[in-house]
Amino acid sequence: MGGDQDLPTDPLPEGITVGDDGVARCWWGAGDPLYRRYHDQEWGRPVADDRRLFEKLSLEGFQAGLSWLTILRKREQFREVFAGFDPATVAQFGIQEVERLLADPGIVRNRAKIEATINNARRYGDLAAEFGSLAAYVWRFEPDPQARPPVLDHAALLQLGQSPESKAMSKDLRRRGWSFVGPTTVYAFMQAMGLVNDHLQGCDRRAPVERERHRFRRPWVAAGEIHRSVRAQGRS
Repeated sequence: MGGDQDLPTDPLPEGITVGDDGVARCWWGAGDPLYRRYHDQEWGRPVADDRRLFEKLSLEGFQAGLSWLTILRKREQFREVFAGFDPATVAQFGIQEVERLLADPGIVRNRAKIEATINNARRYGDLAAEFGSLAAYVWRFEPDPQARPPVLDHAALLQLGQSPESKAMSKDLRRRGWSFVGPTTVYAFMQAMGLVNDHLQGCDRRAPVERERHRFRRPWVAAGEIHRSVRAQGRS
């Protein structure tokens, strides 16, 4: 027989797409160029910067009921009008700023979400004073790797809309007066900020993200704290 036949190849795992650049990605990050860059360069990489953490938690609240792509397309304008998501500055916003934001077509003009972001900025100071930083607080809720699915395939990921830890963090934030921080919103925040690595098996970004997470110095360690598990809180 001729020698130019194509050799059989293994089918891609469900949820994995290979782009025109030859990179295997989670299905959701393989389409729009904004999604692709976000998937490849940001999503799942551990973050300890308070502004970035506050920004992401705020934008996840704005995303509720919308697609993340909608937020990505508006993210630069969000950053502009919310002063780079500096909590101290946003905490000073009043009625005039709320009305200005409601008139801005470059962001999601939802009064409840705008007011929640300002409210959360005002609550940030107490939380940062207690724990040293928002980062030190957030990373206390990092899930135990042993409690994670042994193989994160498409079916397993679809079951992870919430976790005991995201429920615990949501419950605690709401107790502290924060708004738009439900357990699904918090879990999406955890995925994005690297508290978990939810790149699928077969995604080219999974291994480098895991290496980055392994090297990452947890903020509560840097602050000299003893890590306190919150998994039991999430199950209570």
